[in-house]
Amino acid sequence: MNSNDLKIFEAVATHGNFTKAAEAMFTVQSNVTARIKSLEEEFDVQLFKRTSRTVELTAAGEIFIQYCKRLNHLTETLKQELSNAHQLSGSLKIGCIETTMALKVPGLIQKFTDEYPDVTLSFRADNSNNLINDVLNYKLDAAFVASPVIAPELGVHLVKEEKLAIATAANYPDLQEYVKKGQVKIVVFDVGCSYRPKLEDWLKKQGIFNYQCTVLNTLEGIVNFVEAGVGITIMPEDLFSQMYYNRKLKTYPIEGEQGVLTTLITYRKDLPQSNAMKVFMGLF
Repeated sequence: MNSNDLKIFEAVATHGNFTKAAEAMFTVQSNVTARIKSLEEEFDVQLFKRTSRTVELTAAGEIFIQYCKRLNHLTETLKQELSNAHQLSGSLKIGCIETTMALKVPGLIQKFTDEYPDVTLSFRADNSNNLINDVLNYKLDAAFVASPVIAPELGVHLVKEEKLAIATAANYPDLQEYVKKGQVKIVVFDVGCSYRPKLEDWLKKQGIFNYQCTVLNTLEGIVNFVEAGVGITIMPEDLFSQMYYNRKLKTYPIEGEQGVLTTLITYRKDLPQSNAMKVFMGLF
């Protein structure tokens, strides 16, 4: 077994197909088949269930993939650390919930890249559930997510306690008057968004259980729809005051627990951190 065998195995597990795995690894299918057969013979287990169209992990394969991902991650981290031991370099893949991407990331990028120009930062926005899964599966080095994070493999650092506010179009009636009419419309991210449950819980406390929901996948799209009067939404107060202060919106702070969202940065605590990762985490 060598490190390339592990990468081939992970490619087959990811794509569920030997041909696609070969394309991803820039090799031929016969080599992929031979390397998987070699691994199965070395460990005396069947790693994949093969059908005419796809391959699926066996129970042994499910165990193997977890070690495989960890070893591949450690190998890449080690290569980065040894490539230039006297200078901070390498790459970091960071995930963000959409609002953190808008509010915090620009300042982070400027500060970090000014001090460490040889480290490449890659950011990706998604909802908290997907980001946590990607950290668990070694696709991200760390992620800004909403509390709670309950996976035992993950560590967390507090980033910020954010006050939330509901926003309506400027020409809407007062929020309480609007809610009393009973024809409530909301504009939110899809299921998995950390803010959406806050708005839905607030509506339930107002006695509103039926409402029309418009789902969008961008922050700008949500703000545009709210401004146009399509419905109401909920976001951090800072977002409205810092980024959308000139838009035709009215905002209403939310009191109590429903009006607070805790942003954390999460990472795998069961792996050694690269020097670049240690410096990045030191920002918090």
